Amino acid sequence: MIRSHLRITGRVQGVGYRYWFLTHADSLGLTGWVRNRADGSVEAVVQGPEDKVAQMVAQAESGPPAARVDRVETTERPVDPELTGFDQKPTC
Repeated sequence: MIRSHLRITGRVQGVGYRYWFLTHADSLGLTGWVRNRADGSVEAVVQGPEDKVAQMVAQAESGPPAARVDRVETTERPVDPELTGFDQKPTC
């Protein structure tokens, strides 16, 4: 199990990116959350088996059809046993 913190920049708000991310992460069986940031980026935490997290990070680099992803920054974090399910959080 690993946990990654992602910051996605580009045209990622107003294009269904959060819903797309949530759907893909959930289908991979990952736990965590996704939210918009006031600076126009999207922030997410994904946790699960290393191969599934890597797959989600790779998919995050393209996003839904209307998005334009310029960059995905990832930072590894300690596993959080309290993360259950995958949620969408309010904008921060």
